[in-house]
Amino acid sequence: MNIADILGGALDPVLKKRGFASRDIITHWVAMAPPPYDVVAIPDKLTWPRGERSAEGATLLLRCVPGHALAIAHEGPRIATAINRYFGFVLVGSVKLSAEPFTPGSGDKAEKHSQPNQSVIAKVGAQVAEVADDDLREALRTLGHALSSRSGRK
Repeated sequence: MNIADILGGALDPVLKKRGFASRDIITHWVAMAPPPYDVVAIPDKLTWPRGERSAEGATLLLRCVPGHALAIAHEGPRIATAINRYFGFVLVGSVKLSAEPFTPGSGDKAEKHSQPNQSVIAKVGAQVAEVADDDLREALRTLGHALSSRSGRK
């Protein structure tokens, strides 16, 4: 099992709560969305009509960069057509705007990185000690330290 599988397994329940049966629409958004919407918008939620999944498709809520809301509202049918063409069936019947804004690079915020305590360093070090690849071991060590500091903040 690789890291992508582990992280994917952790993300799947979150995506299902947002209405996505799989992560394809998120991971392949740049390939399926027509320009410029591939870079100024991201899928936020997929809502299905009450009852069974219908042939008319779901409503896709998009988060967009401020200033593009009017264009996305107008181009909704074209965006839905592009997504449906990518999947080969009617997944999206309509496109609406999410109340949440999208700022490209918003995930790149600099956070204060606190130094983990010695017990965390020892515990994480012991867990990744048997990883043969140096780069992977260091990446896992960094991830372990970040997760421990994150859990300590809650």
